[in-house]
Amino acid sequence: MLEELKKRVYEANILLPKYQLVTFTWGNVSEIDRESGLFAIKPSGVDYDRLTPDDMVIVDLDGNKVEGKYNPSSDTPTHVELYKAFKELGGIVHTHSSYATSWAQAGRSIPCYGTTHADYIYGEVPCVRCLNKEEIDGAYEKNTGLLIVDDFRANKRDVSAVPAVLCKNHGVFTWGKDGHEAVHNAVVVEEVAKMAFRTELINPQVAPAPQELQDKHYFRKHGANAYYGQIGI
Repeated sequence: MLEELKKRVYEANILLPKYQLVTFTWGNVSEIDRESGLFAIKPSGVDYDRLTPDDMVIVDLDGNKVEGKYNPSSDTPTHVELYKAFKELGGIVHTHSSYATSWAQAGRSIPCYGTTHADYIYGEVPCVRCLNKEEIDGAYEKNTGLLIVDDFRANKRDVSAVPAVLCKNHGVFTWGKDGHEAVHNAVVVEEVAKMAFRTELINPQVAPAPQELQDKHYFRKHGANAYYGQIGI
């Protein structure tokens, strides 16, 4: 079932250690087939160097395993809530990449200090609050997804313009049109987290980049008037 989807998700997962976004098994990628309402995700706790395409687990939007010899990632309920809430999402990544997770552990959003950040993300990378005791003791992973959804809706964040979020005391989620784009955004978030950290070390009084500069760089790559890059490439 969905063999091509499993292959793509396997290949996207293998990119996480390639780009040094995960240590051991600290991360996962999923991608959804909207037509069937099913998605493929990495199995829980299986080393990356042991993975094969057939190991990817097929799950429905109720969180039920449809196919696979392994249990799906423990973060599957978070992916479910994000896919259900935001139809634009085609792929999701979760990592504990070190710089971005350091911002999450500090409970801080990542400000947009420069054009590298602005090219990909409109405004800050938001950090949502930590789950409370009741949420943690209950359906922890599902509640993580619901918290992200609630924050984006309450703050009118566009998931296409802000393809990433930090979960306080936890880690990072990114997304995109498919699994590979979600991994690409995870790499971007880790790099801008690193740059922002160093920027504040060099100048603790630094302010975010001017809004007109952020707008210029974001909208030259995104939207109806974008002109960056080549057509069809």
